[in-house]
Amino acid sequence: MVQAATTEAFQLKVTLLGFRPPIWRRVLVPAGFDLAKLHRVIQESFGWEDYHLHSFQIHGIDFGEPDPDGWSEYQSERITLAKLNLHPKTKFRYEYDFGDSWVHEITVEKMVVPEIPLVVPVCLAGKRACPPEDSGGPWGFQDMLYAARNPDHPDHEEFKDYLDPDWDAEAFYLEAVNVCLESAFKPRKPCSTKKSTKAWAPTSDQA
Repeated sequence: MVQAATTEAFQLKVTLLGFRPPIWRRVLVPAGFDLAKLHRVIQESFGWEDYHLHSFQIHGIDFGEPDPDGWSEYQSERITLAKLNLHPKTKFRYEYDFGDSWVHEITVEKMVVPEIPLVVPVCLAGKRACPPEDSGGPWGFQDMLYAARNPDHPDHEEFKDYLDPDWDAEAFYLEAVNVCLESAFKPRKPCSTKKSTKAWAPTSDQA
């Protein structure tokens, strides 16, 4: 079923914390999207593979999927952005993979009314590559990256094969990200460049 068009949209900047220079994406998302759909937007925009649990923390309240181990109780993600009392400069967090703890800070930049009602979310800009899945979180990944690129490191052999030799920390492909967003929210359009979204190249100087 195709998402109904929404008159208003939120422009959000999503930044993966723990990296300098920062890894970020700027997205335009219909105000009628619920948090479950925003989760999907973030996954596609960064190139995550949705292997793990996630949660949002907004105004001190945790939203997310039910925890299968019963350790946490979350409010339902089936609440729309329009109902979350979000305003320009509001910040909230999205955490993906509770083991690696990839924490993303989401900033509401502005509310817009597109000339054509928005059906599919759009990535407007971004910088730098998302790390691979299961790579240890920000600090573990940077240790792994150093070992993989340093032949004298005692863990070099273990990590050099884990890291894709084509992985480029500075890469970001805006067009490929938008192909994947369109595929995710319009399933009849295949995402033929999905694989290429794992390597990113800068396309905008917006920050």
